[in-house]
Amino acid sequence: MRKDVRILLVGEPKVGKTSLIMSLVSEEFPDEVPLRAEEITIPADVTPERVPTHIVDYSEAEQSDEQLYQEISKANVICIVYSVNNKKSIEKVTSHWIPLINDRTDKDSRVPLILVGNKSDLVEHSSMETILPIMNQYQDIETCVECSAKNLKNISELFYYAQKAVLHPTGPLYCPEEKELKPSCIKSLTRIFKVSDLDNDGILNDNELNFFQRTCFNTPLAPQALEDVKNVVRRNMTDGVKDNGLSLKGFLFLHTLFIQRGRHETTWTVLRRFGYDDDLELTQEYLFPLIKIPPDCTTELNHNAYLFLQSVFDKHDKDRDCALSPEEVKDLFKVFPYMPWGPDVNNTVCTNDQGWITYQGYLSQWTLTTYLDVQRSLEYLGYLGYSIICEQESQAAAITVTRNKRIDLQKKQTQRSVFRCNVLGARDSGKSGFLQAFLGKNLQRQRRIREDHKSFYAISTTYVYGQEKYLLLHEVMPDFDFLSEADLACDVVCLVYDVNNPRSFEYCAKVYKQYFIDSKTPCMVIAAKSDLHEVRQHYSLSPQEFCRKHKLHPPQPFTCNTTDALSKDIYTRLTTMAMYPHMAQADLKNSTFWLRASVGATVCAVLGFAMYRALLKQR
Repeated sequence: MRKDVRILLVGEPKVGKTSLIMSLVSEEFPDEVPLRAEEITIPADVTPERVPTHIVDYSEAEQSDEQLYQEISKANVICIVYSVNNKKSIEKVTSHWIPLINDRTDKDSRVPLILVGNKSDLVEHSSMETILPIMNQYQDIETCVECSAKNLKNISELFYYAQKAVLHPTGPLYCPEEKELKPSCIKSLTRIFKVSDLDNDGILNDNELNFFQRTCFNTPLAPQALEDVKNVVRRNMTDGVKDNGLSLKGFLFLHTLFIQRGRHETTWTVLRRFGYDDDLELTQEYLFPLIKIPPDCTTELNHNAYLFLQSVFDKHDKDRDCALSPEEVKDLFKVFPYMPWGPDVNNTVCTNDQGWITYQGYLSQWTLTTYLDVQRSLEYLGYLGYSIICEQESQAAAITVTRNKRIDLQKKQTQRSVFRCNVLGARDSGKSGFLQAFLGKNLQRQRRIREDHKSFYAISTTYVYGQEKYLLLHEVMPDFDFLSEADLACDVVCLVYDVNNPRSFEYCAKVYKQYFIDSKTPCMVIAAKSDLHEVRQHYSLSPQEFCRKHKLHPPQPFTCNTTDALSKDIYTRLTTMAMYPHMAQADLKNSTFWLRASVGATVCAVLGFAMYRALLKQR
């Protein structure tokens, strides 16, 4: 909502503009009226909407045309005052004032107009018959008020309506000619309905309606009041109430009714609570709340955020198969203005045999987005209504900013849950295969992936000492001369070479010596395509000798050309190295350390899935 409201009064001389302002301030008709009243400010605490209001007078005798144009450009709402007993002043509304105002304001952001018929104490009749055709002709006219500065009739109402026209404008919501909501308003209210429909059954039941009422208006509805609302809808439309709950059609009808009865503020209160501005766009403040991320810190979702995302998954997993079909994904993202996930996501996270994103894959993608681009994650959570459903100040409450990595190294422990592994290697060394194998896809399944659906990221969970952690693999393009800081910033490095290509290892050796030999980032060498014949590498040292010389682990054999279930042991090792970099050159050489770290990994994975199935059954 605006921080203040600026009201400008214009009109022909002697129609009573100044008298209206002075009558409002002094609550009595002035004996002497100056040519123009000074600008006055009404404090927020004495206005109905609790917003400071500036009232500005115009006098043709005291002000130039240029001064008038400046005031028009600064005004939030303009009251065109005419005298109900002066036909010429009424004619001037359309022949002079409205065209002048339209010429001086931007076509896409017209200022709302209020027609004010002053001196109603001097006539027995109303001017409304003459004014109604004008109101129908010009959409910018919010309303018309007849008043009298002399006997104080409708003076407070006039300025209240002017304030309301700014804070709760009709224009963006409703089309008077069609007597229906505008498309942008329908779109916004539809998103609000879907966010509020917590079980995604297409109706708002009593619990959901009460939560919505409490969220927007800080008070629940009494049971009888709820029934009264539904009865109003039932009387006016056949499918507005279903299974004793409010359908989308019924929800939209109620807001149409509010607006038609002059209760715009009700709809605006709802829209603003759900993050919308005066143009029915979600505000930048709502979508991108302030969050400070110091250097060498990462961003993760906290426990409450995962619970919320689990409820969103559960709400859209209609067939309860613990995976989201393409239709279910589409339904989930209907509250977004665009589809945020492309086909590459299905090759970034775990999917089922049909290629649908699993529950674990869904959480992994959210984890990836939060780690790589926290602003985008905040935006997405905003579309889903996180701050509203979880009753938080903003989506920033969903994010944990980890402590500086240097402190982790000093203390030799970390609270982080997400670890990044950059995968480097020459072209065709097997990097992509290594990423896809982490998602459980063997070579046969990988060959079915379209070129334009490929991903340079893969993320899933591993278990270290029984703790669930996320490992994020990032395939770095093999351009040795242009490795950026982003290519090098990670928790662990994977150097991949093809055992069947004699020139493959040389790239790994050069990258290690150039960038990692003196760094504290642990490195692992992967001997990929180990199912093929191993050839001698055209390098001064064999891979085994190179690793021995630089105190690295021996090359780890790896293949995804198998029909057996792919082992996650190598990924558990990488996560362990990322978690305990200080031990990478010492204890990690000890095979019993690996064994301790990976003990329970498979058990934990099975238990985690079983627990989710159990939760689904309970719900």
